[in-house]
Amino acid sequence: MDKKKSLFLLTVAAAAGSVIYNIWKPIKTDLPVIQDFDLERYLGKWYEIARMDFFWEKGLKNVTAIYEKKEDGTIRVNNQGVKIKNNKTKQSIGKAKPASDPNEGALKVSFFGPFYSGYNIMHIDDNYQYALIFGDNLDYMWILSREKNIPEDIKDKYLDYAQKAGYRLEDLTWTIQE
Repeated sequence: MDKKKSLFLLTVAAAAGSVIYNIWKPIKTDLPVIQDFDLERYLGKWYEIARMDFFWEKGLKNVTAIYEKKEDGTIRVNNQGVKIKNNKTKQSIGKAKPASDPNEGALKVSFFGPFYSGYNIMHIDDNYQYALIFGDNLDYMWILSREKNIPEDIKDKYLDYAQKAGYRLEDLTWTIQE
């Protein structure tokens, strides 16, 4: 089998898998994202405090996300962390753009070609220091901070909201930040 055919079959399989997953995925309640979102203030470096673990981040510590606006208006997303097992850095570069209204905290993020996922900012403090992010379904959630930790009252508020939205808090992975 030649390389073109293999690549085509791999792309078709990935697309079919994505469609099937989206049909069977856990459903998230239809909650509103933040309004009056200021993308410029959101840009920069964030530390991951907690996440719903998934294959790309499994076994990672010191996870960060850096958001940078590009000249074309899209956002460069630089996610990286360190593998606990061997201390090697793992990095993934993606892109993001507003899902619709740029004043709403709803972005579309892609790390794999034309396939985008929802990135919904559900809570953010007035100073843009702490954020609660939901994905398209209950498999994806992040708590982010501009520092390597988060105040207990903010953490409790975000966890309470996530639990009421249907997230299983016992499935959260608390990120080691050294």
